[in-house]
Amino acid sequence: MKGFVMTVLAIWVLSSAAWAAPQGSQKSGKKHQARSQAKSPSKPYGRSAKSRLKAAAPTPKPRPQPVRLATAVQESAGHPDLRSTSAFVVDQTGGRTLYAKNITTVQPIASITKLMTAMIVLDAKLDLNELVAVTEDDVDSLKHTRSRLQVGTVLPRDDMLRLALMASENRAASALSRAYPGGFPAFIVAMNRKAVELGMMSTHFLDSTGLNRENVSTAEDLAKMVTAAYKYPVIQQYTTLTEYSVRLNNGRVLAYRNSNGLVRSDDWHIDVSKTGYISEAGRCLVMQARISATPVVIVLLDSWGKYTRMADANRIKKWVESQLARPAPG
Repeated sequence: MKGFVMTVLAIWVLSSAAWAAPQGSQKSGKKHQARSQAKSPSKPYGRSAKSRLKAAAPTPKPRPQPVRLATAVQESAGHPDLRSTSAFVVDQTGGRTLYAKNITTVQPIASITKLMTAMIVLDAKLDLNELVAVTEDDVDSLKHTRSRLQVGTVLPRDDMLRLALMASENRAASALSRAYPGGFPAFIVAMNRKAVELGMMSTHFLDSTGLNRENVSTAEDLAKMVTAAYKYPVIQQYTTLTEYSVRLNNGRVLAYRNSNGLVRSDDWHIDVSKTGYISEAGRCLVMQARISATPVVIVLLDSWGKYTRMADANRIKKWVESQLARPAPG
């Protein structure tokens, strides 16, 4: 009996140990796994399928920055990158537009005005040898610009016209308008009437110099004015003189240079030229020139730098030459 009891007790102890061992191993295994995960960094193959796909996906490229419309058009069409606010280039042989930028914007035109001043003087068929005097009325009280033509200076109308066109001499242009039949008021009426005749419907003049900011036009209208001015041989000659000297009544000689430096360049063939500047208009330039034997009208308005209008003109010349050099599409 005693032996039987001892046998039963031994079997019970062995069974209890066998049952408890797996449970303890499982618990200690979980604790070891948790400690291992805490100590070592996670591995990619330990992530979910969604996480692995996300990690494998390529990094998206940054979105391109927006491009200004004007720049995009110029680059895609191969147009010159001009700095002038308004620009117009016309092939005179057929009136074809080669380049247009803000051509209907109405803006001050400064001394570009003087091309119209010259046409009005020449249309009146006045005696170019008649003496015209500079008076106090010709002194600029609006912009207070300087002039080497002192009050009391007397020159032939022809010299006044040369200086107004070539050197943009304001007192000369003012004196020309006063010496017109009917005086200054009649001269302004004639200027605006001529503008209408030329189809310049967005153009208006208040003076003969361009110092008044209310002298306004568009690049499109000014192309018409340059085309009309080209028909006057005197305007062609006087606007493209590189330099000219006048002798005053006291014997003093004044030397003037053309305000457009491009007329002195051998790379240009210019038939009509006029520059302009007041702060409200910016730097302006209009020309009729021959590029690769093709007559073109160039209008540049409101250039922001002192030399930008000249640089823009050179860009246009280079661009037109490249366009004309291309073989015709077959």
